[in-house]
Amino acid sequence: MFKLYNTLTGNIEDFQPLNPNEVRIYVCGPTVYDFAHIGNFRTFLFADLLRRYIKYKGYKIHHVMNITDVDDKIILRAVEQKKTLREYTDQFTQFFFEDFDALGAERPEEVLRATDHIPEMVDLIKRLESNGHTYQSEGSTYYRIGSFGRYGQLSKMNFEGNVAGGSDRVDADEYDKENVRDFVLWKAAKEGEPFWDTDLGAGRPGWHIECSAMSMKALGETFDIHAGGVDLIFPHHENEIAQSEGATGKPFVRYWVHAEFLMVEGEKMSKSKGNFYTFRDLVSKGHNPRAIRYLLLSAPHHKQLNFTLEGLRGAESTVERLNDFKRRLSELKSEPGSTVEIAGIIERARTHFGEALDDDLNTAEALAAIHDFARETNTAMAGGIIKSDDRKSLLELVDSFDSVFNVFGEVKQALLDSEVQALIDERQDARKAKNFARSDEIRNQLTEMGIILEDTKDGLRWRRK
Repeated sequence: MFKLYNTLTGNIEDFQPLNPNEVRIYVCGPTVYDFAHIGNFRTFLFADLLRRYIKYKGYKIHHVMNITDVDDKIILRAVEQKKTLREYTDQFTQFFFEDFDALGAERPEEVLRATDHIPEMVDLIKRLESNGHTYQSEGSTYYRIGSFGRYGQLSKMNFEGNVAGGSDRVDADEYDKENVRDFVLWKAAKEGEPFWDTDLGAGRPGWHIECSAMSMKALGETFDIHAGGVDLIFPHHENEIAQSEGATGKPFVRYWVHAEFLMVEGEKMSKSKGNFYTFRDLVSKGHNPRAIRYLLLSAPHHKQLNFTLEGLRGAESTVERLNDFKRRLSELKSEPGSTVEIAGIIERARTHFGEALDDDLNTAEALAAIHDFARETNTAMAGGIIKSDDRKSLLELVDSFDSVFNVFGEVKQALLDSEVQALIDERQDARKAKNFARSDEIRNQLTEMGIILEDTKDGLRWRRK
């Protein structure tokens, strides 16, 4: 039985979706004001693995992710660059999905932009108003958290004696855990900022109302899983519960699942410490996207992961060994038939893998199952005992494992030196033409093929891993 730790109850629970045949899941997506960093992508890759394992278990899935394309940071940067909100956010939305795809993540069934759903947000705020959860001040609408008796149930924070009144409120999209205040649902228009004319007056939505409105529109007033990083538990997810349940009177989400923080070189990621990396930073240094994915998935989501460059180099060696294993198995010449020994290897590996991921997505143990399987199969290949039907079944199991982790990579023919040089020449021509998208694409292709580019005082050189 698939079990998940539910932040709401504080327990590991058997997972049982509302609809036996389909799982409905919402994941808080990026705020598109800059390039996503590897801490962001740890959460998105965890959600991707969760999505893939749900499908592995035989369920249909309806996975929704939002794009936050209006908030304080976005507006500030758009104004600084003299761009419209859409112009500014379109570019970073595109960059995000380029990185998302390069990391081998599957696109959700629906991706919803906040600014496309203003009417739904206004309707939800009006429902909260009719239920007595809101008040107005200076043209803005606020949620009175004292009106919702279950406030704090997700974060397990005790707000008794510290619940804000109508004069104690916060307009910021984000606030500290110590700042327990009524939060803004609709912000009155300010000079120089984008706004929408609505029944609530001219203004724009607060951050928290966006996810409540979009998730319930796409998935219904009660759905199965809401996922995100632990940094969103309070205030964002706490406020989502207050808004959604305050409007509908129904349970909002059945399983709240959160990914822990990513540390880098043993410290919190920070530009001032020099340990802040976007995905593109790492690729530009020649690192393999599959290895980045492998490392970010290597620790269970409920445990902090310490990301190090040494660990990334180790992950690069690991994914290359897995790819080499898959290639050798694909090219193996074998006699017709099957053997009991190989059937045993397959059954042990499949059982170990499934039991690990059923246990609250224990990715470390599931990867151990994959490596044990590769080791046993390598021994069988060396012993010459694998028959043609065995080989087919072994490759099907590799594909089954990779449907969840997506780290083996495609088996490709090795490039000849002349082919490598032709691609490098094409990349250099693309850079001269300022076609950086094509330049990056070629570099990623060469990295996937095991070719490392190095800038030296004598010019660009390449080497095989």
